Formats: sequence, C-alpha cells, structure tokens
Amino acid sequence: MTEGKNLPHSSADVPFRSKELRKQSLIQHTGLVGVIDEGTKTIGFSIYTTPDFKEIAAHRVELSVITPQDGWYEQDPLEMMASINKCAEEAIKQLPEQGFSASDIVTVGITNQRETTIVWDAVTGKPLYNALLWKDIRTSTTVEQIVAKVQDPNHFRGSTGLPISTYFSALKIRWLRDNVPEVRQAIRERRCKAGTVDSWIVWNLTNGALHITDVTNASRTLLMNLETQAWDPVLLKTFGIREEMLPTIHSCSEVFGKITSERSPLRGMTLSGIMGNQQASLLGQMCVKPGQTKNTYRSGCFLLCNTGDKPVFSRHGLLTTVAYKLGPQAPTIYAIEGAVSVAGHALSWLQNKVRILPDSRDAEKYAEMVPTSGDVYFVPAFTGLYAPYWRQNARGIIIGLTQFTRKNHIVRAALESICFQTRDILECMHQECGYEINKLHADGKLTTNNLLMQLQADTIGMPVFRSQLMDSTAFGAAMCAAQADGVNLCQFEPEKRYYENVHYDTFLATTTDVERKERYGKWKRAVERSLGWVIKQKKTREYTEENYRMLSSLPASIFLISSFAMLVHSLAASGQ
Repeated sequence: MTEGKNLPHSSADVPFRSKELRKQSLIQHTGLVGVIDEGTKTIGFSIYTTPDFKEIAAHRVELSVITPQDGWYEQDPLEMMASINKCAEEAIKQLPEQGFSASDIVTVGITNQRETTIVWDAVTGKPLYNALLWKDIRTSTTVEQIVAKVQDPNHFRGSTGLPISTYFSALKIRWLRDNVPEVRQAIRERRCKAGTVDSWIVWNLTNGALHITDVTNASRTLLMNLETQAWDPVLLKTFGIREEMLPTIHSCSEVFGKITSERSPLRGMTLSGIMGNQQASLLGQMCVKPGQTKNTYRSGCFLLCNTGDKPVFSRHGLLTTVAYKLGPQAPTIYAIEGAVSVAGHALSWLQNKVRILPDSRDAEKYAEMVPTSGDVYFVPAFTGLYAPYWRQNARGIIIGLTQFTRKNHIVRAALESICFQTRDILECMHQECGYEINKLHADGKLTTNNLLMQLQADTIGMPVFRSQLMDSTAFGAAMCAAQADGVNLCQFEPEKRYYENVHYDTFLATTTDVERKERYGKWKRAVERSLGWVIKQKKTREYTEENYRMLSSLPASIFLISSFAMLVHSLAASGQ
C-alpha cells in the first residue's frame, strides 16, 4: 500500500504560507468566529481564529434519536437548543487558556443536518411535534398521493432539481398537517411556523425576531425554485403549504441580526452564516471550482460536485442543489449530489449482525491481513440500490466465495464496495457535469482508514485528497460567516487565499487501467446478480374459516333454491 503524503498545495491549487508567514498570521488575529454544528447524531460548537482558521476550542455532545416505529426517526427540538447552549458554554470556558474571551467572538455561523423538519407555535415558541429527520420514511403514502396527482415522481425536477421523495421537507410538512391535530389547528389559526433545523435555531436565538433560512437548506425542501431562489407558488399549492409558515430565504453569508436570547451564552453576538452540512463540507474542502468534488465517508457517503453558476439536471437520478451563495449580490454556485446509502454501515453489519468483524474500527487491520479480496465482491444493497441504479428490488449479496475464502477477504470486499459505489456516482457526475474530475476530496470518520483511502484511489484511478480536518463542515461554515459583508474577518478569494489548516494526505493510484477495468467490470456483474431479488407476490385469496363455511353451505343452498323454483313452477302449471 502506498502511504499518504502531504502535498505542498491546497485543493484550491494555492501554495501554503511559509513558517515565517504562519507565525505572523497567528499574531495578527482579526477576531474569533463561532460555529454551531448541528448534525444528526451530534451537536457541537467550535471557535476559530481568523484569518488562519485554527480551531482553538470546541465541545460536542450526542443527540438522541427517537424511533416510535420502524422507519420513523424523530428528535426533540428542545433538546437540540439545550445542547447548543451547553456546547457553546463549555467551548467558551476553554478560551482563557488560549488567551481569549467570549468578547473576542465577533460572529457566529450555523451548519445543520438538511431536510430535517420542525413545526412550532409562533405564539408560545414551543414545538408542535418532534423534528422529523431526513431519513424518516413515514411519508411514503403522502409521496404516493402526490405522485398519483402529478403522474410522475420527477415532475418537479426541472424547477427544484429534486424528485418527489420521503427525503424532502415538503412531504414532512404535509404529513404533519394531515396527521397531527395540533399542527392542523395551528395552521388554521395562522400561528404555525415551519422550517429546517437552521430556521428553528435562529428563531430561538433571536427570540422569534427572525424566521429565516439560507438557499442551501431551502433548496432541499422541494419547495424552492432553483431559478428564482424563492418559494414556488405551484409547489406550495401542490403540497398544500402556506407561504406565511415558511422562513424568508437569504444568501449563506450576510449579517442576519443579533443573538438576543437570554438563555444563550452567545447573547449579543452577530449571526452571519448559514449552510447545510454537506454544502459546508464542500466549501470547507475548498471545492470552489467547477468539477471539484468531495465525498464524506460515514455510515453512508455524500458526494457533491461543484458545477459552477449554472445548475446541471441529472439524467441518472443525481440531485441538483445549491452549493453556496456567499452574499446577497454574490453569484449562486450549484452542485450535483449523489449518495451511497450503505458505506460504514456495511462494516457495522459485519460486526453486529454476522459477527465476522469483532469491531468495525478494526476493519483496516483485518483487511490488510490478505493482499486482495480473493475475487470476493460484496454488494450491500440492504434496502435496494440508489443512484445510478435506482432499483428498490435489489438485495445484498456476497459473491465469489471459494473454500479458501476467509473472513478477512469479506471485510476487504466490504471496504472495496464503498469504493466501487463511489466510482458509480463519479462516473455519472463526469458524464453529466461536463467538467473533468481529476481528484477526489475526502473527509468524514471513515477516512481515518488508510487502506480504504488507498483502495479508493486504486478504484477510481485518480488521487484522493484526505483532509486532515477529517470533518470540514464546521470549517466551511466558519469561512462562510467570517467573510460576510459587514463582518469582514477574512476575504474569501480562492485564487489568492490560502489557509494554514487546509492540509491533505494524498493517496495516489497504484493500479493500471487494465486492472481497474477488469475489477470494475466484475463489480458491475455482481450488481447485476443482486437485481430483481424482491419479487412482489400476486395477492391470492385468503380462505378463512368463514370462507369455508360459506362454500360448504353452497350445495344445500342450491338444493333449496332449485326445489323452491320447481314448486313454484308446478303450482303455476296446475293453476293453468
């Protein structure tokens, strides 16, 4: 395996500063920027210096997920706010050790899990229901109803870049309206507010003075028109949602207002940045030129490719989304996005379900015990296959087993499955965006696995740039907030700027084109064998005891009816 190396340039192709200039920049701080990082599983608050963006303080806590039934995922909005306040308080306590205080925090940015939806009472400020998470699928019936109405799940793709899916906020708001009496009543009385998590956070931090969102979060609701970047009247009517419920759409980077909540340790600070977490990661990876692409490796993977100032509409089921808009007058930058639903989750499955792997964190060690996967291929289609296949009838397979196969081969095949699925999406992105993709930026928990990163480079035949930040989300949100007009802690100029903390380990491909083609071809054959596994059975009549009683009574019934008919006929004949 080729070890990762540090290259002397950033992803924006800008040289690093010399040691002398680094020391100088550390002295010439212009202020601190705080970031609320609200994820699906954790909430954190980080504090960065500027203009060098060094993280000097941070605190994170776990966020509980409520699962009332299979496929339903909720979170407590009040727990979210309590956790944010706790994290901010603990992070600020760390500042004196670094020679700073809370008063040095000039501005605050927010980055959040996307699509997750909250509705609340505008009068009391209390949530009307738990937050419905992005992966919640209770809205399946609602999706079917809307699709039946418009006849095509891609009916709104031209205006929103999105299919009609359980994933997006519009369906969640509609479900809450239809199924929660408190929400329905609040809507009738015009006191219901709805939004993604960023809107809920801002509402609480400003005591209800601001009901806003940014274009990246709004572009994931299935309610925003990508061209106008406003709520679309046709979409609002289709989903039965009043515009007055929704937040005002802003750019990602501008002075929104002051934090006024007495409960918040951030009271008095400026809010100047909001971004969805995957878009913040794209910015934090410095993917600021068309064709630059990042992949975040977690339980699933999220790939985003910058497509510049024009949206690209996919023919292979990739999503079109807003990447960022760094100011009210700044150009809107777009991206196409694809997701791998099972990445790190495959390793957890090997650990928890089939017990091949004692600890998923040891996957690298187990996989390195064999030089190859022994021609074993693992297609982890546990709930079907997504882009570019879009086959819900696929199911997971492990194929190519021989008498010599060991569990180490299967673990290595699981790692390779992540790389092959990533290549599937990259192939689509390359075809559709029209730009050359010549490197892949990587972050997320799984990137600590060096073997995975090397296998990824070998599978796609291009360098993999692993960010040493591991998770670039908070850094991207910090840059977004710091460069806002009126804050001016830094000037975001990708062609000229360089940041000391943007370091990468680079993994170079060690395979030939022939080897890659052969192995990818076998992956495709394995995928083909996973398709069509779920066959819908034709409904057969269920013969219950009652059915049998009814059937058994038929001969007697027929006899009685025919006897009665003969009697009537004979009486009529005798009467004549």
